[in-house]
Amino acid sequence: MDDVHIRWVEKVQLKDPVLVEGLPGVGNVGKLAADYLRDKLEAKPLATIYSKFFPPQVYVSEEGLTRLVSNELSYRRAVGPKERDLLILNGDYQGITPEGQYELTERILSVAHSLGSKEVYTLAGFAQGRVVDTPRVLGAATSPERVEAMKKFGVVFSRNDPGGGLIGASGLFLGLGRLYDMHGVCLMGETSGYFVDPRSAEAVLKVLARILEVTIDFSDLEAKAKEIDRIAQKIHEAEAHPPESPSPASRDDLGYIG
Repeated sequence: MDDVHIRWVEKVQLKDPVLVEGLPGVGNVGKLAADYLRDKLEAKPLATIYSKFFPPQVYVSEEGLTRLVSNELSYRRAVGPKERDLLILNGDYQGITPEGQYELTERILSVAHSLGSKEVYTLAGFAQGRVVDTPRVLGAATSPERVEAMKKFGVVFSRNDPGGGLIGASGLFLGLGRLYDMHGVCLMGETSGYFVDPRSAEAVLKVLARILEVTIDFSDLEAKAKEIDRIAQKIHEAEAHPPESPSPASRDDLGYIG
């Protein structure tokens, strides 16, 4: 097996497609957003990407069937007059080594470039270390013109955030993309970083939908966000009111539990 193996589902011709990347990361914000975009726009499978740079793992379904971990590239042709063709990258993992990150990103960019892509949007989470009720969407871009264009959609460009730069696929697709003359933007939803965050994913996806001028029903994502809110509230209440320690007698009574 090659380091990166691409299995094509079909060959297509696209017109100036926009590449959207959303792989697992902080709060799974990017993955949730990209998965939702793919499903709601009914994007079609284009290629499956296998690699030695993914964990040595297969998933097992409820029916007992195995599937090698992978990334998936899907496409969606423009429908409305203002829409554009899309390439959407989803997947189970990012590369688990620096070498793997570079190799996988370069191969996928090469594929996108061969299909005519000149623009990439990467989706990610930005951990704040606290619960964020109304997440902002932070940005990083490859040119001053892109920065100004994104500000019109409410994207925040902060002097200090992200302070340490972009790590992983969300950054590499922008950096290596310049080698293919591709410009791009990273859209980062604020998140606590403690758990999967559909509310942050929704904030990111709403901005992206406006940029791409596509219409998406967000009701399912909003329902997931409310469920996470309920779980977070229970955790908060438990932390605020910890159970009292059992009396010595009670501990004796429970001594048989191993």
